Amino acid sequence: MKVHSVYDKAFKEYGRVVTGYDTGELLEGLRQTPMPERGTGYVPEDPILQELPSMVEISEQMFGGMPIQLGWCNGRNTKLNCLEYHRDSEFNLGTEDFILLLGKQTQIEEDGLFDTANVLAFRVPAGVMVEVYATTLHYAPCHTDGEKGFRVLVALPWGTNTEKPDFTPASREDTLLTARNKWLLAHPDSDEAKQGAVIGLKGANIDIADSI
Repeated sequence: MKVHSVYDKAFKEYGRVVTGYDTGELLEGLRQTPMPERGTGYVPEDPILQELPSMVEISEQMFGGMPIQLGWCNGRNTKLNCLEYHRDSEFNLGTEDFILLLGKQTQIEEDGLFDTANVLAFRVPAGVMVEVYATTLHYAPCHTDGEKGFRVLVALPWGTNTEKPDFTPASREDTLLTARNKWLLAHPDSDEAKQGAVIGLKGANIDIADSI
C-alpha cells in the first residue's frame, strides 16, 4: 500500500498540518505516558497532559474555547480493523513518526458500508501536529518502527469516547454509536466486531506491515 505524506496535496481532503504552535511541552508530556507491552492502549483524558499550559492554548485556539480533553493512543499496530468518526475535528501529534489510515464519511454507501479500497495511508512526521477533520474516518494509528511503536496525542472535545448515552436507536447511524461522540464501523475480522460492534466495513482488513 502506498504511504503518502501529510504534506501531499491528497491530505487536504482529510485534514491539515497545524503550524505556528510550539509542540515541545506536549511532546515531553507524551513521553511520560505508558507504552503497552503489546497492541495499543487508549486513554481519553490523561492528567499529565491535561495539566499542561498547552491545554489552554489548544482549547482556546484550536477548538474555539470549547472544553477539551487531552489523551493518548500508544502502542504498536499495522492493521485497519475499524474506522470511526466524531462530530468535530481531532488533533494528533506523535513523539515518533506514525501512519494514519483514513477514509471519508461521504464514501459510506447507501447500504451503510464503507469499502476499504477507498482507504489512503498518510505518514505523520514526529513532532508534527495534524488536524483530522470531522468528516474523516480514522482509527488507531500505525507504527513506522515496530521497536519504537508510537505515542500519539489525541485532542478532542471533553467527554468524547467516554460512556455512551442510553437511548433507543432510531436509525442505522444510531447503532454505530459505541461511546460518546464516537460512531464506529467495524471490519468483520476485527475484535470489535466479535465483541458486538456493528459491521460497517467491507473489503480487505488492510495491513500495512509490508509497506513500512
